[in-house]
Amino acid sequence: MISTLAHNVEKQLNFCGSHIDAKYVENVRDYEINKATIVVNPHMWDVSVGKPVRNIIPAFSSTILKDITIEKAEVLILIEVKDFTNIGNIILEEGWFLLGNTIEDTPSGGDTSELPYPKNTPLWKSPQDEAGIVEIDPYYMTRQANTPSEKQSFVVKLNLWFAPSYTNCFIHNKHDFIEIHTQIFGTGRMQKFKTQDYGTLYEDMLMSPGFTTCVPFCQVEENSKYIYPWHQYYADTDCIWIAIEYHPLAKA
Repeated sequence: MISTLAHNVEKQLNFCGSHIDAKYVENVRDYEINKATIVVNPHMWDVSVGKPVRNIIPAFSSTILKDITIEKAEVLILIEVKDFTNIGNIILEEGWFLLGNTIEDTPSGGDTSELPYPKNTPLWKSPQDEAGIVEIDPYYMTRQANTPSEKQSFVVKLNLWFAPSYTNCFIHNKHDFIEIHTQIFGTGRMQKFKTQDYGTLYEDMLMSPGFTTCVPFCQVEENSKYIYPWHQYYADTDCIWIAIEYHPLAKA
């Protein structure tokens, strides 16, 4: 007997609260978007947007939609800002924490040449949700390949971040996963540096609500190793964004 996955399987993400509602939806067919919603396509196949005018949301990108139907998608992340009033109070909701309270005193691996994370950095993180599993080609995702040719299973982990205006969120270059980011509130930047020095900035990617960094910063090497340049998030205004992390299933 052939089993068929149900359409429009919704999961409410565990960092939802009074300000933000977020869903992870799988096997999407004829899904109606009524309120203004940031719609993220976290998969390598384009999303088909139906009525009133046919369109697509390209792989690993996003847009803001309202009063429209998603015709077909492998997976969607849907984010709605329900209440903008006193939105900075989001960090008082259950499970949020100041990142500096969880950082070790010395950089991981004992690299004394790497600057330590300033624990007083005003950067807060929400609870993280293991939203689902996707099969993608990581080399295509990073544009090291022109077309998808191989599949690897990744656990998609999602969480929100908050930083007030003029925050440097720390230059770093180590992750054991692939990540992209989607802006939800305010305006900020994803920045790249030649070294762990703010004076060596060489790329400044502006982010406004509904924008996703569709090409990850890393390069993929064998055995699920990811090489990142020095990079950071910078908040021009008070900002909320979502980190979309792809953890290799074997390492998840």
